[in-house]
Formats: sequence, structure tokens, C-alpha cells
Amino acid sequence: MDNSGLLFAFGITLFAGLATGIGGLIAFFAKRTKITFLAFSLGFSAGVMIFISFTEILTESGHLMRQNYEQGIAAWLTFISFVLGIALSAAIDKILPSEGNPHELKRVEQMHPESRDPDKPECQGRRMHHRGRHMIRDRKLMRVGVFTAIAIGVHNFPEGIATFMSAMSDVTIGISIALAVAIHNIPEGIAVSVPVYYATGSRRKALLWSVLSGFSEPIGAVAGYFILTLFNSDVSLGYVFGMVAGIMVYISFDELLPAAHKYGKHHVAIYGLISGMIVIGLSLILLG
Repeated sequence: MDNSGLLFAFGITLFAGLATGIGGLIAFFAKRTKITFLAFSLGFSAGVMIFISFTEILTESGHLMRQNYEQGIAAWLTFISFVLGIALSAAIDKILPSEGNPHELKRVEQMHPESRDPDKPECQGRRMHHRGRHMIRDRKLMRVGVFTAIAIGVHNFPEGIATFMSAMSDVTIGISIALAVAIHNIPEGIAVSVPVYYATGSRRKALLWSVLSGFSEPIGAVAGYFILTLFNSDVSLGYVFGMVAGIMVYISFDELLPAAHKYGKHHVAIYGLISGMIVIGLSLILLG
């Protein structure tokens, strides 16, 4: 296993995961949510993931399967692996507590007292200090923030595996997926930082929790490394790539596109989706 390729795959997976921290920073320094930009970006990420999943990763899974099985059996095993990847992501979604639902979007306006909505629970409460330190003034709200961070962390674990494995297979595909996942993680960072900030009054704690929520992606990369080490055969990689394709398709349809629509820009999200497919398609042709 090439060390430079291994470090690169770990590096871009870490970059994708820590993009939750970018969301935390945006919540502090931006006054308004760039709704059109976020809707387009999330749609763009979904387009990249869906296109790559069906045209590259699932195709590679089928190719590896055909090297070890008769064509009909290989097709079935590729399809079953794909469905198992979807089932894994759906199972993770099902076991997560609804209290920390990472799909519950927050907007950066909620970080600024002059523009926050007093009817929103994350905007309520008083700021409390004790000997110069920010104290938790709303434990229930803090619990929401922590659960959101944990839920996002659990969601991001299979994304880390998918990003790492893709980067190990093809550099162009790995970079594309890492960028798509990073864009997807930005609003998740906002979703963590808003309730933590209003529970504690501390920007440092809010940013810390938003960054921590993304660390499960490099942990997923470590899991991907052990998968490659323990099952480094064509047929094993065929199963893994099939599942990776399923994971990314589920993420696109369950997280990215619904999130883009929740920002209220349906057509912008669709334009982003189509643009993502066009850009990644041209990139694969020109760089392939």
C-alpha cells in the first residue's frame, strides 16, 4: 500500500470532516445565512455523489466482482452490496435519537441577538458567568447541542469510510467526494454550534463541539484502512465499493437534497444538482 497515497487519503478525509468547524466559524462571523449559496452547494454535492456512485464506484464494484464470479452472479452481488450500503445508512438513521437530529437545520441569524427569533428555543435564555467563565444556563439546550454533535458524528463515520476508500481507489474521485462531503458538513457545523452557544454563551465551546462532530470521519478513514488491510482482495473491494456507493446515494437523497429544500430554494437546489453532475462528469473525462 503506497504511503503517499495513504497519507493523501487520510488528509482529504480529515479535511472533509473538519469542515463542520467551518460551519461553526460561519455562524460567528456571518450576519445572514447565504440561503441561495447553501441550497446550490448542497444540491451540487448531491449531484457529485450520485453521479460518481453510479458511474464510477458501482461500476468498479461490478468490474471487481466479474473478475471472481460469473457475470450474472457478479451483477447480483454488486446490487446486494449497494442495497446493504443503503441499509447500513438507514439503520444508523433509525437508531439515532430524534432529539439530536442532524437534519434539523439552524441559521446563522440565530447567533446574533439583534436578529434572532425569541420564539426559537435555541435563542432563549440569559447569559450567565461565574468568575469569568461561561456557565451552562440551559442544560436541556446544551443536551440538544451535544446530541446533535454525536448524531452528526455517527452519520459522518460511514462518510469517512466512503471518502477514504474512494481516494485510495482514484485520486480525482477522492477529491471530488471530499469536497462534496465538506460542503455537506458546513450546515451541520452550524446545527451544532447554535444550540451550544445559546446554552453556554461561549463561542469557544460552540466551535469546539462543531469541530469534534467532524472527527468521526478520520476515524472512519482508519476503519477503511483496516478494511483494506484485512480484506485486500479484488472480491472484498468489490463488496466494499458496492456498499460505499449505497452509502453515498442514501446520504444524497436523505440528507443533502432535503437540506437544500429546507433552505427554501427548490429550483436552486435542482440547478446545483445538475451542475454537480455536469462538473464532475467533465472532470472525470478531462482528468481521466
